Amino acid sequence: MAPEPPLLTMSGITKSFPGVRALDGVDLDVQTGEVHCLLGQNGAGKSTLIKVLAGAHQPDDGSITWRGEQVTLRSPIAAMRLGIATIYQELDLVEHLSVAENVYLGHEPTTAGFVVRGKDAKASTAALLKRLGHSEVDPARLVGDLSAAQQQIVSMARALSHDVRLIVMDEPSAALDPDEVDNLFRIVGDLTAEGVAVVYISHRLEEIRRIGDRVTVLKDGRAVAGGLPAKSTPTREVVALMTGRNVEYVFPERPTHQALPDPVLEVQGLARYGEFASLDLTLRPGEIVGLAGLVGSGRSEILETIYGARKPSTGQVLVDGKRLKPGSVRAAVRAGLGLAPEERKAQALLMLESVTRNVSVSSMSRFSYGGWLDRSAERNAAQKATRELSLRPDNPNAPVRTLSGGNQQKAVLARWLLRGCRVLLLDEPTRGVDVGARAELYAVIRRLADEGLAVLMVSSEVPEVLGLADRVLVLREGRVVHTAPAQELDEHRVLDLVMEGSPAS
Repeated sequence: MAPEPPLLTMSGITKSFPGVRALDGVDLDVQTGEVHCLLGQNGAGKSTLIKVLAGAHQPDDGSITWRGEQVTLRSPIAAMRLGIATIYQELDLVEHLSVAENVYLGHEPTTAGFVVRGKDAKASTAALLKRLGHSEVDPARLVGDLSAAQQQIVSMARALSHDVRLIVMDEPSAALDPDEVDNLFRIVGDLTAEGVAVVYISHRLEEIRRIGDRVTVLKDGRAVAGGLPAKSTPTREVVALMTGRNVEYVFPERPTHQALPDPVLEVQGLARYGEFASLDLTLRPGEIVGLAGLVGSGRSEILETIYGARKPSTGQVLVDGKRLKPGSVRAAVRAGLGLAPEERKAQALLMLESVTRNVSVSSMSRFSYGGWLDRSAERNAAQKATRELSLRPDNPNAPVRTLSGGNQQKAVLARWLLRGCRVLLLDEPTRGVDVGARAELYAVIRRLADEGLAVLMVSSEVPEVLGLADRVLVLREGRVVHTAPAQELDEHRVLDLVMEGSPAS
């Protein structure tokens, strides 16, 4: 008897965006009723692949076969009609609508006269919630009033409201406590017992061993291994598959510090409940400290809390021994802190303004006299700062939106240089920067540190953290699990720590 063909086969899937090939000939096959896990570092191509499967992205090349027939997934609606549902990590629910309204949004039960039947929607939703083991969730309740775990149940109910045969789950356990994870796994087990296939994306190897049947590993947009046994493949083998890179990282040489000065920044017992646990950290002038961890480990939240953009639950931040007002960006900036956020276009840059205005915006009081703005002084000061960082083109009037990613990042750094920043907080400093420009940014960051700035950086690129930082704090699920000089660590060891909290066996 011939073996049953795969439910889904993706062959040679290729997808490029300006300046980057996100997927390069990826193959993936999923069997009916299995849990197929996708593993890979940030930027490996997992998100792009599931968006192709969801119909949100169209591949440049390759084919998709569904239940033995080649198909084209032109939209999420087309994918859903075939029976493919995707539950993203950032749930796309409408908080001001009820549970039932979210479950049937876009395909509401209607009468022959096209009148929406609200009672039918509530009854059907109640049946779906019972199927998922959550009869306690009221179909009439507003989604915005639910917990994160309950909202995830609503997303699953919405998927099951269609005749779904495959559900993609993107980091579904990220916001769940251990009991909620157990419940999630029970639901996944029930679904697969009914013949529903699950594509499960997670960074947690212990979860993949527990729930998965097979694993496909992505690296740099390619599937470097497919169909590995989830429960028996050694951790060290999986980590080794994830680590090798095609990109060359060229880092400036570290200086040899004879004696470090007193700390400029001290973080004492800082915590935000549900995001990161008690953190102690010192940072000295001339030092670069890196935070290494996966998405959801609390990396960005730590930077934003130190900067005052988030208020801590406990703990304090001191600059030169003086306590900063918690949750106050103004106090942090006045004390000499500057943040270059991950989403620089949305959170840092004024995209319709000039380079000059973007650089000077945090120092406007220097150029304002009696209500008048000295534009010449503003332009000269901004240009001096940008020239120190070799920002190109050397045109202070150029709209910042016309700059490359690397030069936009330099504009953010120049802003804090002009402000007289003493502590620089960098969140994914090379995100959106092409490979050729990265080495130049690395040199800029190292030079600023050599000139006395203290730098605390977050990066998803483990080689970047190890190559640029003097000291590294490794985070896992909001806790520091290891601290060491960067030269005592390697990429393999860091990945072991961030994925399992201890070296792999």
